[in-house]
Amino acid sequence: MAHRAELIAVGTEILLGNIANTDAQILSERLAELGINVLYHTVVGDNPQRLREALELARTRVDIIITTGGLGPTYDDLTKQTICDAFGRKNVLYPELETWLRELFAARKRPMAPNNLQQAYLPENCTVFHNHNGTAPGCGFCEGGVHVLMLPGPPHECELMFRTGAEPYLRALSEGVIASHTLRIYGKGESDMEMLLRERIEKMTNPTVAPYAKSDECMLRVTAKAASAEEAEAMLRPAVDEVMGVVGEWVYGIDVDNLESVCVAALKAKGATLAAAESCTGGLIAKRVTDVPGASAVFLGGVVSYTNSVKNKVLNVSQSLLDEHGAVSEPVAIAMAEGARALTGADYALSVTGVAGPDSDDRGNPVGLVYIGLATPDGTECRKCEFGKRTREHIRMQAANTALDMLRRTLK
Repeated sequence: MAHRAELIAVGTEILLGNIANTDAQILSERLAELGINVLYHTVVGDNPQRLREALELARTRVDIIITTGGLGPTYDDLTKQTICDAFGRKNVLYPELETWLRELFAARKRPMAPNNLQQAYLPENCTVFHNHNGTAPGCGFCEGGVHVLMLPGPPHECELMFRTGAEPYLRALSEGVIASHTLRIYGKGESDMEMLLRERIEKMTNPTVAPYAKSDECMLRVTAKAASAEEAEAMLRPAVDEVMGVVGEWVYGIDVDNLESVCVAALKAKGATLAAAESCTGGLIAKRVTDVPGASAVFLGGVVSYTNSVKNKVLNVSQSLLDEHGAVSEPVAIAMAEGARALTGADYALSVTGVAGPDSDDRGNPVGLVYIGLATPDGTECRKCEFGKRTREHIRMQAANTALDMLRRTLK
């Protein structure tokens, strides 16, 4: 029987909307990869009575409870003690954690306030999860057939602790090995993917295929369970090939992070370089590319040519072209890409010019109209995109995604 999980986020700041519950998204994705079904997301404020009630309800409907938050040294960090009370465990000092904390503060040349010591207390006889990004350890234990895992709230601490501590703990609960591959897709939505693959999805039991919607793209996760990692991988290969035979045109990578990382890797493989000339995206392409470790080997630079004067004086887009066609046009997008390529000496150059809104431009071009140029050693192409009247953020993100996908396809 598949394990069922509930995620309980502890923190009044989440209920007030001061911060987003990023941990829930991260953990749900990770748990799906392990074949664990997440049935409920719960958010509770910093109140021991309401947390106790949430825990009592959770233990009646799932066999894995994962809490996030409330493990720190302050008065409102109440998760550990409340869980100990609910599950009848003592909250005890772990001397090795006290030593680790004192050494950590000494290395940072900071005094350790007395309340920090409470972070060295955990439920008795638990599996300790070490915190490599902070000072609050987590843990896992089983009581009455229910596994309880406690993770810290800050996402950078939570995600790393899940990978290094909670994931090995959870893998040990499963009979057999679960493996998966994730296909990242741009250019087709989740509903389109589901329609193309519906019959196959319905017939598959092991491996299985599941579509997931992401921001401006979607994913297909192919998962198999077997007695060993080798057997699971052998089961996955033909399933992935079958799916690729249907939707491979839109798959930009398997087990990759994002479009920009795929583009950087492809540029490195070719020994090629890239530049960007951006108007409505305001440097978003350059930002995303340079977020990729090692991008300095392939990205030469970018120009945010938000005004016509910068297009003309920096990118050498002729004034007559701007006057005749306007900034939001195919000829200008082509000239911007070619100008960026000539200016930097890059092998490839992307350009974006469009109307991100909220209003049409002075030539009556509608919100969502974007032209994307790509200058290459073999010539320059341009794509006209009509993203519709959406938010500025959405239009800019889609424009950047489309530009990177154009580059990815060309490099492929």
